[in-house]
Amino acid sequence: MTEDTPSLPDPAPDAKPQKQKEDSFFAFLFKLALFVFILRSFIVAPFSIPSESMVPRLLVGDYLIVAKWPYGYSKHSLPFSIPLIPGRILSSMPEPGDVAVFKAPPGNQVDYIKRVIGLPGDMIQMKAGVLYINDQAVKKERIEDAVIPVSPNTGCEAARFEQRASDGSSACHYPRFRETLPNGRSYDIVDMDPAGPYDTTDIYTVPEGHFFAMGDNRDHSADSRFPAVEGQGISYVPVENLVGRAMVMVFSTDGSAEWVKPWTWFTAARWDRIGGGF
Repeated sequence: MTEDTPSLPDPAPDAKPQKQKEDSFFAFLFKLALFVFILRSFIVAPFSIPSESMVPRLLVGDYLIVAKWPYGYSKHSLPFSIPLIPGRILSSMPEPGDVAVFKAPPGNQVDYIKRVIGLPGDMIQMKAGVLYINDQAVKKERIEDAVIPVSPNTGCEAARFEQRASDGSSACHYPRFRETLPNGRSYDIVDMDPAGPYDTTDIYTVPEGHFFAMGDNRDHSADSRFPAVEGQGISYVPVENLVGRAMVMVFSTDGSAEWVKPWTWFTAARWDRIGGGF
């Protein structure tokens, strides 16, 4: 080739490798999304505690894993209650004493967490703060107070329950009791006022296809003792509303962490609460 011969342009770069990389990336995202969807819908899902209705077992700032398989599956098992499952499949009733997550009546939109107390046909009643199931008093023993440190996300229900230590820290001291259900399941409750308006009730007879749920914090729980009114009570809960059963505590924070101060993510953790089962 002489100096006067024009040079030929380089061949156009092959676009196939770039296209293959893009396809692989989108395929990875699809597979990841599918994996997360299956995991959260049918195996386990995270749940955070937004209120004090399950004190002393659960505090605001607790994060736990909910098992999806124990009660079967319905549309409420899926994210956003996507109506892909007709009715309920592989259905199983909860056991009294289970800590269950479910869609709360009447709107069936908000996730609640409560303890299962009664099943279809059971007669539930409160008498002066004592739980009765089928006209039999549930064993209720006074034990040591529940001591819960005051923190940015946890305050005392009333000033009379707050006690200050010599180091300046404060904690809530609540009257704690241990209940033992007829099936032998035991758990702790808080009962601050056994003469409260719903510590003595009429008899509730649980209808077919429903269960009766109560919070462990008996004076601060909108549960099956109250009519199904948005934000005020849930009445009997349809079994098809079940989402899953509380399985294990995976994290807990006292609310003092700040995003701009990474070291507070560790100092705010309530390490002694992590790992407990239900």
